[in-house]
Amino acid sequence: MAHRFPALTQEQKKELSEIAQSIVANGKGILAADESVGTMGNRLQRIKVENTEENRRQFREILFSVDSSINQSIGGVILFHETLYQKDSQGKLFRNILKEKGILDQGGAPLAGTNKETTIQGLDGLSERCAQYKKDGVDFGKWRAVLRIADQCPSSLAIQENANALARYASICQQNGLVPIVEPEVIPDGDHDLEHCQYVTEKVLAAVYKALNDHHVYLEGTLLKPNMVTAGHACTKKYTPEQVAMATVTALHRTVPAAVPGICFLSGGMSEEDATLNLNAINLCPLPKPWKLSFSYGRALQASALAAWGGKAANKEATQEAFMKRAMANCQAAKGQYVHTGSSGAASTQSLFTACYTY
Repeated sequence: MAHRFPALTQEQKKELSEIAQSIVANGKGILAADESVGTMGNRLQRIKVENTEENRRQFREILFSVDSSINQSIGGVILFHETLYQKDSQGKLFRNILKEKGILDQGGAPLAGTNKETTIQGLDGLSERCAQYKKDGVDFGKWRAVLRIADQCPSSLAIQENANALARYASICQQNGLVPIVEPEVIPDGDHDLEHCQYVTEKVLAAVYKALNDHHVYLEGTLLKPNMVTAGHACTKKYTPEQVAMATVTALHRTVPAAVPGICFLSGGMSEEDATLNLNAINLCPLPKPWKLSFSYGRALQASALAAWGGKAANKEATQEAFMKRAMANCQAAKGQYVHTGSSGAASTQSLFTACYTY
């Protein structure tokens, strides 16, 4: 095989590696605040708050203005386009509050000849967008590929197409100095059991890392954002956190190279408490774990905070307290040190599942 041309300089590799490691250092994880206008609107409707830009801004400002102790738990924030350049009440850009990124993909496109499967759009113009984000101080990007378990799904076509798109995105990010967060999500819609999800997750991750290798992506300068291995939301059989942990770590151990510095799980519609308990069990799993195993939660970091806020400025302190509590719980879980006390509020135990979830 001919010697390949170097994809990155040593200086570029060093910067990417340091950014990736800092995001998941010492139990830190990611706040995924990348909800679209419609998705955030659905959450506001649940607490009977009008879906306006001002209300969305006010809630995010409350989260992003917590005191500096949040840096013990949160190593990065994922922001949607609306929020990336939105200003808070003091005129400061939200992107100056915490280390963040802009969501880089541009939604799904149908794959013809499949059972309603999709691939993700957004490669056109991606390099230019990444260059601008880097200039504006952004350190990392995210690209979500959605795969579902159903009749003839995920197909080989969907797996390969999404794996290649993720790899191309990751390569473009790194060329522009951004750490790519690679998100191949096997969504929890359906009635499949834990074993079926594990099988599919392994096939998907194996394809993703083959594609990343083919595209010369520097793994030490990436993060993985996968689903935990769980049964489908409609599955009648229930599994313990320890069973979820064993299936999840087994799948990762079989497919994800040790060079990857961190794996930040998405919550997949689990309740806040379930997401924390599962993450804690994953970190206590007796199998080898060469990566940092952390979180990149959206709904599972914000449900209690939204309930405490209720659209009222007077509830700012209670909202921040609820957010900080969940962030610290997941920081502890990322170290395998979370202890469930049974004193969590009602909002933390409610299912956050949304069928065919989109950001």
